[in-house]
Amino acid sequence: MKLLYIKRTRKTENRFSPNMGRLITKVTYIKKYFLGLPLKTLHKYRETYYGEIKDCEDCNLFI
Repeated sequence: MKLLYIKRTRKTENRFSPNMGRLITKVTYIKKYFLGLPLKTLHKYRETYYGEIKDCEDCNLFI
């Protein structure tokens, strides 16, 4: 068993963009794990409708 490893997970989230309004997008999280417990999120990004990869900093979480 590995002590430290990096895992990539994807889930759908509701986001809000000022230009487009409400977005339902797939967000990919890259997390660092230690003995199966998540330590921190290294990076998160989203895939647009057209297939582009964008950082999640330009849109807010919509609840």
